Amino acid sequence: MISGPEEIRERLRALLVTKAYLEGDFVLTSGKRSNHYFDCKQVTLHPEGLALAAEMLVMKMHEAAIPAIGGLAIGADPLVAGVVACSLKLGYPVKGFIVRKEPKAHGTRSWIEGPVEPGTRVAIVDDVVTSGGSVIKAISNSRVEGLEPVIAYALVDREEGGAARIEQEAHFPFEPLFRYSELFNGESS
Repeated sequence: MISGPEEIRERLRALLVTKAYLEGDFVLTSGKRSNHYFDCKQVTLHPEGLALAAEMLVMKMHEAAIPAIGGLAIGADPLVAGVVACSLKLGYPVKGFIVRKEPKAHGTRSWIEGPVEPGTRVAIVDDVVTSGGSVIKAISNSRVEGLEPVIAYALVDREEGGAARIEQEAHFPFEPLFRYSELFNGESS
């Protein structure tokens, strides 16, 4: 049984390395080619993986007194749902929201889906950050809807400039659960 934050972190690290990390020839969302890829849905749609990631995020949000979490569909969707479910069990209920890639074409015509009110302090989350574009878009569209993003989290930072871009362009703090270099105990594959 996993009992403490260090054990949760170590088990999640092991799952990311064994289930999400791939080597080969990949084209990333940015169009850039890479010899490695993180298919984090293999972890965020896995019962243990999502439970561990959600618990880590809830602990961070509780520490920072952030009452809601959201991110750009589809990378953030499992993490948001996991945090919402886990948060109640951990005694720090967190609301969730999804940031659409395009505003809704009918009804409310909103960028945001979920029970969050304008003025709410929120965390933005994504599964993997490479260029930071998805996080920046989620921050921007959340602000358009009156939310107050205060920090961005990601499961993995590929350490390819996204963190710096988020902090410089969006003037926004970014905290990954893992950096690429941390996943392999300082070793690159």
